[in-house]
Amino acid sequence: MSVKLAVLQDSDQVIAEIKELVDDGKPVGYLFTNPHVVCTEKQFLAESDDNRKVQITLSPWILLSADKEVLVPRHQVVTIVEPIDSLKEMYSEKVNGSDGTSTDK
Repeated sequence: MSVKLAVLQDSDQVIAEIKELVDDGKPVGYLFTNPHVVCTEKQFLAESDDNRKVQITLSPWILLSADKEVLVPRHQVVTIVEPIDSLKEMYSEKVNGSDGTSTDK
């Protein structure tokens, strides 16, 4: 499994460890592990496009579920893409409760 960003039919952007589910060689859906919805809010837009600032919030995709794995039918997924590194790091910190650095000696 690898961490990917999925855009769903309802325009939700969900980051999760995503595994494709296949039946008789045909993709039928996806298994999302530790899915979180990505909420973005523009803080401001500077004069140059290079200075855009966006606030990102991650929250559990289905707030009232205790499930860590969710089956998603293939037809609900519009696309799956590689998230930017900073989003991946943010997700890893949230899910694993660390900054990704090891304290083992």
